[in-house]
Amino acid sequence: MKRIVVVLAFALAATAARAEDAAALFQSKCKVCHGADGKGTPAGLKMGAKDLTTLKITDEEMVKDITNGEGKMPGFKGKLTDDQIKAVVKYVKSLK
Repeated sequence: MKRIVVVLAFALAATAARAEDAAALFQSKCKVCHGADGKGTPAGLKMGAKDLTTLKITDEEMVKDITNGEGKMPGFKGKLTDDQIKAVVKYVKSLK
């Protein structure tokens, strides 16, 4: 029973750490154009940044856009791992 509790505690801590990492990645890579809340900064909106809180695309489409870039947004292939990109997608979805 103690092992199960320890494993669950570790899993919860790892999940929380990934969520914090995703938030930190968003803040460092995306905030300048998309804003801290995902609604877009004035400069970002002028350049075509989307309001991420109203975006209606699938997770797969968002992964593709983050990986390869979209419009004036640069791609993050080779700069972020696949897991980091998936974590950022999950974080963006939480902004709605």
